[in-house]
Amino acid sequence: MAAVSQKTVDSDEAGMRLDRWFKSHFPGLGFGALQKLLRTGQVRIDGKRAKADTRLEAGQAIRLPPQVTGTDAGPVTAGTIKNTGDADALRRMILYEDDKVFVFNKPAGLAVQGGSGVARHVDGMLDALRSKKGEKPRLVHRLDRDTSGVLVVARTRGAAQKLTAAFRKRDTEKIYWALVKGAPKKPEGKISTWLAKEQTPDGDRMRVVKHGEADADHAVSRYRVIETAGQRLTWMEFEPETGRTHQLRVHALHMGCPIIGDPKYFEDDPNWDFPGGIQKKLHLHARRLRIPHPDRGMINVTAPLPPHMVQSWNLLGLDEADGDRED
Repeated sequence: MAAVSQKTVDSDEAGMRLDRWFKSHFPGLGFGALQKLLRTGQVRIDGKRAKADTRLEAGQAIRLPPQVTGTDAGPVTAGTIKNTGDADALRRMILYEDDKVFVFNKPAGLAVQGGSGVARHVDGMLDALRSKKGEKPRLVHRLDRDTSGVLVVARTRGAAQKLTAAFRKRDTEKIYWALVKGAPKKPEGKISTWLAKEQTPDGDRMRVVKHGEADADHAVSRYRVIETAGQRLTWMEFEPETGRTHQLRVHALHMGCPIIGDPKYFEDDPNWDFPGGIQKKLHLHARRLRIPHPDRGMINVTAPLPPHMVQSWNLLGLDEADGDRED
């Protein structure tokens, strides 16, 4: 089983460089591998990003991802956990945990809740992580089935109430990354529309409608361009201020920049060739979440990209570390 862990800096290690500390504790971890973990924010000191030459202080907590401790069984995808028990599968997804909260890196293709044609979903899998008192962890927000990334789950009823309230009051910061077709006219901005659900032969679909139309909900998203890539593609950051169904996917289409691989909203264009080597899977990832902890401080978690997006980033020469804003 893989899990994130933490290790405390001893008093006799004060002043040691971080890279030398890793060499001492984990001699099998190469310098290049450590640099990648640092660039992508997977290794942190007291929750903050660090560099290889950072000097340590006694008592600091160093975040250790599964790759460091040697318990990682490879990238977690809906396919790699297909024949894995629910408890083991969920533990392989853990980015953070304490007595009140689980934070998972949900793989693309795994549904959060049940529905028509859904055989396995996170809500059902959570039965395997019941507490000793028999309490089942509770969902407090959702991600689309094809969207990967940060998913917060409460371990107690009280934690669920506080986390749900934080989402409802918008006391959270949710950052998504996407690879889109084309580029927006402005490098950053806000999208404000009204959305309504419509039934299609391929299932429910959201569309932009006029204010006042029946069952329409207001949806607001902020965006910024991180980097443009080959063949008229753009790496974008989205921050939803509201939480409507398919909101970011519809807003991307509304801008004229549909998300690559979106099975519902990417419209085929005979004059545009799909980039070779890029998988036709949804390139939308819940990268980061900041939310008040139910008891103390803030939860600030970043999820590494899923394998199909890592492949695209490599093909396009994009560096995952370039997209994160400094704390």
